[in-house]
Amino acid sequence: MEFEAIPGVGEKTATALAELDDAERALQAGDVATLSDAPGISEGRAARIARAAIRMDHDDPGGFLATDRAGEVYDEVLSLLRERTVTEYAEKRLETFYPSASASRIEEVREFVASATDRDPTPELVEALDGVEPLSSPDDLRVRDRCVATKDAERYSEARDALPELSVEVVEDARDLAELARGYATVVALDEEFAGVDVDGDVRVAPSALENPADVVPERVLAFFAANRDRLRAAVDVHRAAGMDAPCDLDTLENALVRIDEDGTVVGDDELDRLTAAVDDLDAAVGTAESVANDRLRESIRERDVTVEGADLLSLVEQGAGVDSLLSRELADEYAAAADAARDHVIDALDLDAGEAEMIKRAFSDEPTFPVERNEEAISRLRDDLAAAKERRATALKRELASDLADLRDPAAALVRTALELDVELAVARFAADFDCTMPEFGGGLAGSDGTESRGGFEIERGRSPLLDVPHEVVDPVDYGVDGVALLSGVNSGGKTSTLDMVATVVVLAHMGLPVPAEYARVERVEELHYHAKTQGTLDAGAFESTVREFADLATGGEGSLVLVDELESITEPGASAKIIAGILEALHENGAAGVFVSHLAGEIRDAADFDVTIDGIEAKGLKDGELQVNRSPVKDHLARSTPELIVEKLATDADGNGGASAADHAAAFYDGLLEKFES
Repeated sequence: MEFEAIPGVGEKTATALAELDDAERALQAGDVATLSDAPGISEGRAARIARAAIRMDHDDPGGFLATDRAGEVYDEVLSLLRERTVTEYAEKRLETFYPSASASRIEEVREFVASATDRDPTPELVEALDGVEPLSSPDDLRVRDRCVATKDAERYSEARDALPELSVEVVEDARDLAELARGYATVVALDEEFAGVDVDGDVRVAPSALENPADVVPERVLAFFAANRDRLRAAVDVHRAAGMDAPCDLDTLENALVRIDEDGTVVGDDELDRLTAAVDDLDAAVGTAESVANDRLRESIRERDVTVEGADLLSLVEQGAGVDSLLSRELADEYAAAADAARDHVIDALDLDAGEAEMIKRAFSDEPTFPVERNEEAISRLRDDLAAAKERRATALKRELASDLADLRDPAAALVRTALELDVELAVARFAADFDCTMPEFGGGLAGSDGTESRGGFEIERGRSPLLDVPHEVVDPVDYGVDGVALLSGVNSGGKTSTLDMVATVVVLAHMGLPVPAEYARVERVEELHYHAKTQGTLDAGAFESTVREFADLATGGEGSLVLVDELESITEPGASAKIIAGILEALHENGAAGVFVSHLAGEIRDAADFDVTIDGIEAKGLKDGELQVNRSPVKDHLARSTPELIVEKLATDADGNGGASAADHAAAFYDGLLEKFES
C-alpha cells in the first residue's frame, strides 16, 4: 500500500507508518492500537488515518455529514457506543465507524455487526476485558554482560541495528577478542574465521547471530512478555470467558508466563534458585559455620583435662612452639571434628553439590587453630564458581524460555488484538440491546401518493430516539415514513424536533452499517445528510443571505440527499418564510431529493408551492389538566392543529358547559368565532 496515497497522510506520517511491521494490515483492519505505535502518531491521529484508509479502500469521497447538526447527531451516536466499551482501545476503534454512501463499506460493517450481535457480554467477560490493553514493547533494554564483535564495518552497522541492546565492538584479531573476553561474561563473534580460536573466557562464534536475535539477546523476548504479562493473562481470560478459538494454546502461554518475573527474570527453576541462594547466602553460611566450629572446639577444650609433663613443656618451649602445637598434639581429633562440622554446615545450608562440597573442604584448614577461621581465598574461589554456575544456568534458561516464547510472540499479539476487537463487538451488541435495535433494510422506499416509483426516503416503525435525555423505555415509539419531500406540522412540544432527531439517528446509523433503534426500518441509501437545526431568532440580512445561498446550492445539486429542516421560517418574517420554503421544496422536488421540513406554516407553504406538497401532522388529542395529549406518530396527509387552536377549543367547550348566564353566552360565542377562524 502506498501510504502517501491515503488522504491526509504526508511524507512524515508515511515514514512513521513504514516503521511498523504490519501497517497495511492495521490500516485495513482499523487497528488503532498498532497504528499509534508508529513514531509521533497519537491514538486520535491513528483513528483519523484508519478512517481515511477505509474511505480510500471503498472509493468513498466522504462528506456524508453535510451540516453541523448532522455531525452532532453522529457525535452523539458515537458517544453512546463508546460509553458501552471497556477498553480505551475500543473507544478509539469505534471512531473508525462512520456514515458512508459507499454500499461496500456499509455491507462490510453489516457483516461485522452480524457476528457482534451474537456476542453475550457476561459479567465474567466484561471483568476480563478490564485488564486488556494493547501490548507494549520495552525500548530501554540494555544488556551489559555480553557484547558482539566483528572485523567487518558493514556487519558492524548491521549488528548495531539488529541488536541495539548490546555493545558492538570492532576487533582486528584474536588478541582483541581475548581483551573483550576479559571485560564481558560472553563475547559473540560474528566472523566465521574466529572459529577454533583459543582464548580465555566465554567466546561464541555465531555468524548467523543477527538472523536469530532471541538466541543472542533472549532478554528482548523475555522483557516483552514480562512487560505484558497481565495484559496477556487478561486476554487469555477473555478468550476462555467468550469461548473463542485462540491463535495459540492458552495453557502453553500461561505456563510460559508463570516462568517469567515482572523484570524478565526466569523463575520456577530449582537449580537456579539453589545457585542464587548459595551466592546470596555464602558469607552468612560461612560465618555461622565458623561459630559452629569454634563453639564446638571451645566446649571440647573446656571439658578436656590436658596434662603436659614438664620435660615435654620445656621441649615445646625450646622449639618455639605455641598453643597451636599443643592443640595439634592434644586436640587434633577435636579440631578435625569441629572443622568437619563447619564444612557440613555450609554444605547443608547452601545445598551444595558434590563438586562444590569438595571446594568448601578447602575453606577450613586441616591444621588446628583456635579460633577456627575461614580460608578467604578458597571462599572467594567458591563464590566465583557459584556465580558463574548461576549465570550459566540463568543464560541457558533464558535462551530456552526465549526460544519457546519467540514462537508465541505473534500469536500472543493476535490474542490481544482479538480480545480488544471483541470489546468493540460487545459495545455494538450492548448498544443494540439497550436501544431495542434492528438491522435496517436498504432500498424499496415508500410508493409516491401519485402511484409513481419511490423517489427515496425512509420508513420507520416504532422508532425511539436514543438522543433524548430520558430512559429509553419511557420514550414513546414513533412510526413515520416519507417519500420525496414532506412538511411536518404539529403542536408545540408535540415531538417534531425529536422525530427529526430520530430520523437523523436512524439514517446515520444505517449508513454506518449499524443497527437502528426501531422495530423495523427501511432506508434509501443517500449521498449526503443535510440536517438544519432550528434557528434561534430572526437572522440579520447577512446571515439570511448566507442561509439562502446554502439552500440554493442544495436545491441545485442536492440529488441523492436527505434534507431535514427544523422551523426554517424563523430566519425571517412569516409571510416571506412561507414563500422561500415553498421555493426550496419545489427545487428539491425537481431534483429528486428527499426531505422533511418541520414548520408551523405548513398550510401557507402548501398554498405557495406549485406542486402538491405532502403535509404530515403530529396530532394533539387535546389538553388534560393543562398537559398536552399527543399522538407522537405523524399522521400522513394531515395538517395538525396548533396549540392555540386546542386552547381555544378547550375554552369554547368549557364556556358551553357553563351556559345560561349572559356573560358566559357572550364568551362562548367569542370562542366559537375564533374556532371558525382556525377551520376556515
